[in-house]
Amino acid sequence: METFKGALLVGALKAFALLPWGAVQRVGAVIGWLMWKLPNRSRDVVRINLAKCFPELDPAAREQLVGRSLQGIGRSFTESACAWIWPAERSLALVREVQGLEVLQQALASGKGVVGITSHLGNWEVLNHFYCHQCKPIIFYRPPKQKAVDALLRKQRVQLGNRVAPSTKEGILSVIKEVRKGGQVGIPADPEPAESAGLFVPFLGTLALTSKFVPNMLAGGKAVGVFLHALRLPDGSGFKVILEAAPEAMYSTDTAVAVAAMSKVVERYVRAYPDQYMWSMKRFKKRPEGEARWY
Repeated sequence: METFKGALLVGALKAFALLPWGAVQRVGAVIGWLMWKLPNRSRDVVRINLAKCFPELDPAAREQLVGRSLQGIGRSFTESACAWIWPAERSLALVREVQGLEVLQQALASGKGVVGITSHLGNWEVLNHFYCHQCKPIIFYRPPKQKAVDALLRKQRVQLGNRVAPSTKEGILSVIKEVRKGGQVGIPADPEPAESAGLFVPFLGTLALTSKFVPNMLAGGKAVGVFLHALRLPDGSGFKVILEAAPEAMYSTDTAVAVAAMSKVVERYVRAYPDQYMWSMKRFKKRPEGEARWY
């Protein structure tokens, strides 16, 4: 059954990739609209997350944000299908604007390992191609359940000569070794880690268990951190990539200070582009001791 599901999903991805870009955007928006209007678990999770993170919004405004967010998630899915199927150069052509490229160039010229830090905001698959066009990093990722999809991603995400590492013990070690020898890696900052691998720090008006992985690699200046995001342009024509140097506090040897600083940067981007964040992710599944579960 899993093999059949995987083949079916890969077939759907290939079908989306046949569409012209305008249709990719429209179909993604329709998928998201249906997710908003029809009962489903993703909609429930989005509503819970937004109610907790944006309590200042009145219910009508927050529900509109639920709808825009789900449409953004739908677009991310169809856009990512294209990024996974198309030649990388075609995805790169969708990057219409770049802000802060000199930050990455300076980091690469430093001679130290470079940690590219992103989050589930905008389209991280297009961002992957952009980052791998600038250097040859190891991209850290969480493997999907369907083996056929994982095989596709492993193939498509290395089109530009980079490598990938799954979120396993072996993958973690390969990423650490790459940074120590002066190489480059790409890591999302916002997946919820195991409790032993993270700390609860402020994020969007609540506390979120946040990984210590990136701050530990930067501690004391052992490597250079660069934030990267590919944000969808308002007219749907493509993306704007924004690069930003990691703040000084992220290099602190006090892990709590560094993790909180990383969380603060991600929060700033999410507040600026709330409808481009993947609110369907159970980002707050683990709660501090004594606090009720959200989901």
